[in-house]
Amino acid sequence: MTKSALLQIQVPEPFSYGETISYLQRSPNEPLYQVEGDKVYRLIPIGEEPTVVEIEESTDRGTLLLRIIGEEAVSEQRQMEIKAFIREWFDFDHDLLPFYEMARQDSLLSQTINRFHGLRNIGIPDLFEALCWGIIGQQINLTFAYKLKRRFVEAYGQSTEREDRTFWRFPVPETIAALKPEDMAPMQMSVKKSEYLIGVAQLMADGSLSKRQLLALSDFETIEKRLTGIRGIGPWTANYALMRCLRLPNAFPIADVGLHNSIKALTGSSVKPTIKEIRQMAEGWKGWESYATFYLWRMLY
Repeated sequence: MTKSALLQIQVPEPFSYGETISYLQRSPNEPLYQVEGDKVYRLIPIGEEPTVVEIEESTDRGTLLLRIIGEEAVSEQRQMEIKAFIREWFDFDHDLLPFYEMARQDSLLSQTINRFHGLRNIGIPDLFEALCWGIIGQQINLTFAYKLKRRFVEAYGQSTEREDRTFWRFPVPETIAALKPEDMAPMQMSVKKSEYLIGVAQLMADGSLSKRQLLALSDFETIEKRLTGIRGIGPWTANYALMRCLRLPNAFPIADVGLHNSIKALTGSSVKPTIKEIRQMAEGWKGWESYATFYLWRMLY
């Protein structure tokens, strides 16, 4: 093993590294990180040079240990950027205690927090990745969505070798913006999805759309409207990105099939709930709709 720089990140309470590892292992086709035992490996997309980290929990369970693979020294600025990425990825900056207090009083959510206590909303810090993943996952099952994501990343992303492992960086908008829909046909991407992906990439490549711009908008409805005004991004995809990337706590992909199936299972119903029924159930979730959705999803996958 090569010499490597070591960093530490204090974790908030509550936080379960075990539940995090379990969540990250949902699919063997996830291309952007790898889980081996109790360690997570991924390329962190900061700066021009690739930064690859190994993450594990310290023995006192209050700290994450980061090994910067292949680098003996890391500047203070890059240390801050690496830590900021991990904190955002694992959602360390939200206080979950109010969510748990609310969820304990809710017949649906109380079941989820008991099972997955300490799990945080594992996010997608990059807006382009979040929107692409939302588009790729439209109207297909999760298994096939992961296959498409891997094909997409390996076709257009950049790879880096470290310690006999291959690490991938998600494609940048400029690369996808230059494509034609037929270029993606060999990976079984539909023509419509290919057009949507290219359209979003072009907006981001020319500076018309960015995470910073969205966060600077005045309120939730304005941000949602900006996203749903883009071809290929409906309310589900917009709220998915608002939930997983922009971290808006009231993001709510209410039409999600997985959400409906989870509620059906937890209530013991023979039929899926209607949108009206879900809105009624969610009255007590105000301000925590995104976390409620994330935990309900976790009951299924």
